[in-house]
Amino acid sequence: MAGKVITIAQQKGGSGKTTLAAHLAVALARAGMGTRVALLDCDPQGSLGEWFERRETALGEDGTGLDFRTASGWGARREARSLARDYDVVVIDTPPKSDIESRPAIEAASLVAVPVQPTPIDLWATAPTLEMIAKEGTPSLIVINRALSRVGLTEEMSTAIRELGHPAAQTRLGNRVGFAASMGQGRAIQETEPGSKGAQEITALAEEIRLLLG
Repeated sequence: MAGKVITIAQQKGGSGKTTLAAHLAVALARAGMGTRVALLDCDPQGSLGEWFERRETALGEDGTGLDFRTASGWGARREARSLARDYDVVVIDTPPKSDIESRPAIEAASLVAVPVQPTPIDLWATAPTLEMIAKEGTPSLIVINRALSRVGLTEEMSTAIRELGHPAAQTRLGNRVGFAASMGQGRAIQETEPGSKGAQEITALAEEIRLLLG
């Protein structure tokens, strides 16, 4: 039985795609039941690859708990499907601004997670990504990212999200320094700050996605 493919896509830069991809992969690998997780980096910037190299340095090649590959363009779809034959979950990080580069990874996905910061400008900029996902007929999930602590979504923002016509995750990720700080160490916030609000949020999001994927 083939594994599930989770593609992280957002054409707007600065949405936190790479951080979300790394943290979801670690959370799913730590979820128990022997879940085997692979990361596929399709972003030419290679930020996810740099994170993984730091992870190997910190934990050793056999201690990362993940596998890592790279691909570009149409090769992403082929590589994702190949990995899904050997792993329970494949998490793909896609490049911003390029629908041509992102489309193959979206085609291969079981679910596309779309990180969005809760501002009107970010919501407007997300529309092209959601339209591309809709054309491919792939299930999607909007993930509110970098939400300010102790500030709930305004009714205006909540309405705007609903009007996008795509489901949104119940779990929101806060604007927490721990996410970026852990990335610099080749780790995830669940490993550097276990029990923290950020660790709880990403664990809850991973569980929400796992249940969606069945």
